[in-house]
Amino acid sequence: MSKVANFNTKLAAKITSGVATMWCAYIFAALALISLPSALKTGDVVVIVAWVAQTFLQLVLLSIIMVGQNVASAAVEQKINETHTASLGEFELAKEARELANQELAELKQIAAEIHQVLKDIEGNK
Repeated sequence: MSKVANFNTKLAAKITSGVATMWCAYIFAALALISLPSALKTGDVVVIVAWVAQTFLQLVLLSIIMVGQNVASAAVEQKINETHTASLGEFELAKEARELANQELAELKQIAAEIHQVLKDIEGNK
């Protein structure tokens, strides 16, 4: 990655993390409210609706949506971590069960060999 691309990536990450805060939403709301009196003075419904839709909602909701995405992302990350931890626990249990099954199989093979030997001895004594 070039130095310019690296700088752009770091700058974008800084800006995104700054905009994705409720404090930024409050600042954007205050900034948008500065132009509200002018929009209201026009008395024109189209200007007022345009102010609400294009100025206030777009500016303020940008930060709020990003905050919501961060919260949702954190919740998903927590569930992934919990699932991973649970999966590791299940894997360990499966490994223990496999080891136990291998031990039992070895014991059964030993018992079968002993029974086979006893049967040979019985056959030999006839």
